[in-house]
Amino acid sequence: MPNDDQKHATLSILHLEDSEQDHLLVKREFQKSGEPFVIRHVESLEAFGKVLKNSRVDVVLADYRLPGFTALDAWQLMKDFSVRLPFILLSGAIGETAAVQAIQAGISDYLPKEDISKVRHVTQRAIEMHHIVLAREQADADLALSQKQLASFAEQLQSTIEQERAAIAREIHDDIGGSLAAIRYDLAWMERHSPDASTLQHVRAATEMLQHAVQASQRIMMNLRPAILDQGLVAAIHWLGDSFSRRTGIATVITAQLKNEQLAKSIELTAYRTAQEALTNASKYAQCTQVKIELTGDEHFLTLEVADNGQGLPDSLVRHEGGFGLSGLKERAKTVGGWLDVSSQKGRGTSITLSIPIDGTQTIEQER
Repeated sequence: MPNDDQKHATLSILHLEDSEQDHLLVKREFQKSGEPFVIRHVESLEAFGKVLKNSRVDVVLADYRLPGFTALDAWQLMKDFSVRLPFILLSGAIGETAAVQAIQAGISDYLPKEDISKVRHVTQRAIEMHHIVLAREQADADLALSQKQLASFAEQLQSTIEQERAAIAREIHDDIGGSLAAIRYDLAWMERHSPDASTLQHVRAATEMLQHAVQASQRIMMNLRPAILDQGLVAAIHWLGDSFSRRTGIATVITAQLKNEQLAKSIELTAYRTAQEALTNASKYAQCTQVKIELTGDEHFLTLEVADNGQGLPDSLVRHEGGFGLSGLKERAKTVGGWLDVSSQKGRGTSITLSIPIDGTQTIEQER
């Protein structure tokens, strides 16, 4: 919409017309308003182009047929100059075909010359619509930029999270793991050298608890930094599904086959984390008895689907596409050019599908 300064500024009109009488009629209509305006009268494409290049113009009024060219030629010239202005046909009967062509070309409006008394109203409306279109395009551009910045932020955030996870995993391995190993050696020494049966019983109990702590630390390290991915995504998905089945007792059916396993680390990690989060959701919320994991892919596309036979997600979560970590998974998928689909029916389970296009340059060698 034009602001107050624009509303009260002098209106600059470019009138493309080969009839001096018709031009004077148009000028007289604008004079009736009492508002300040400037109208430039041109009859040729050359003069039309010069005014566009050298003067401020708010709106173009044009007859359709002029000597040697039409208003569509003037419209094309305006496009060639990368000039965007409200463009109104002010002409006699031009025929249905010409009118359709004008509309398809993007011309703002058409006013027959016998309705010239409406020219001020039509002009004002065209200018206002033009400002609305420009404002909408600017809003769309700003939104696209914001989405791009958000995607970049999400990618950086995911990268930072993975780095922090790797750092924590190393600390667990180096510090806690080293301490647990030292404790294991001490307990083994005590078991070998203590003759007291009661002491031996406590040592064996402590050794058993130590073993649980070692397994827990290994599981935590694997969740934080999936070193299994070094063996490939297929092996990692099989390990993840088998571990889930052993831990939860939920039957897990795994189908994993890739024609091209030379994937970028970021893609492998995205697929792994998606499967990991989907299995976590299934164990916490689905109340299911079976989970199916299907990983397929070729040189052009990778698809991962994790489906359960549980109670399904609440309608509110499906409708708002959030909750249970799904929003995070959607943003993660975008960082590698993919997308996430969630399908859920009450009492019939939930399916989470990750799709990632592979452009041929996202190879493991480039990132590792």
